[in-house]
Amino acid sequence: MALRNRQPALFLPMRVWDLPTRLFHWLLVLLIPASYVSMKLNKMDLHMALGHATLALLLFRWAWGFIGSDTARFGRFLGSPLAGLRHLARIGKREPDAEIGHNAAGGWMVLAMLLLLSVQVGAGLCANDGGGSEGPLAKYVGETWSDRLSLVHEITFKLILAAIALHLAAISIYAFVKRQNLVRPMITGKKRLPAITRAPRLASPVLAIAVLVVAAAIATVVSRL
Repeated sequence: MALRNRQPALFLPMRVWDLPTRLFHWLLVLLIPASYVSMKLNKMDLHMALGHATLALLLFRWAWGFIGSDTARFGRFLGSPLAGLRHLARIGKREPDAEIGHNAAGGWMVLAMLLLLSVQVGAGLCANDGGGSEGPLAKYVGETWSDRLSLVHEITFKLILAAIALHLAAISIYAFVKRQNLVRPMITGKKRLPAITRAPRLASPVLAIAVLVVAAAIATVVSRL
């Protein structure tokens, strides 16, 4: 009986992540632990400066999620929750990575992290440390609400740490179980995808700079209120 010849799928390098999205990701990797350390060392001026920088990045990312590159847009990588659950059901199956950007489950993880960080920064703007340092909006919300939001600021950070642990666990599972490297594409911007895959549209760097300038201006105004 003749054996059928099966040609292996042809995978080629393709640019899927733009530089602004990658810089956002890695700057957050630096800012989150730096913010924690500055708080522990009671360097509140530095802590608030890092918080304002994080605010600028978040404002950029929320805007970029609507007007940025295809792989950065919420409408492109957020599917139904059921699709996310179906994806997780296959997490133990070794298979080639054919996802252009975030997978169905990873997209929801990105949204959850952005929401947590936004709550964290928003609460921090109104919080106080009980020792004379307070966020720029604390005086507008009053002492009672400032105290409440200080608690929210503390609790949300613990949730962020839990989300980070879950994120790192997922990266490890994909690396050792599914044999998919999710870190390299976020560094290089490229993935090896099936040759028939249509390349995503990447937004102009000029647009990214304009959005970042506006986000930084807003963060600066807020910090000086």
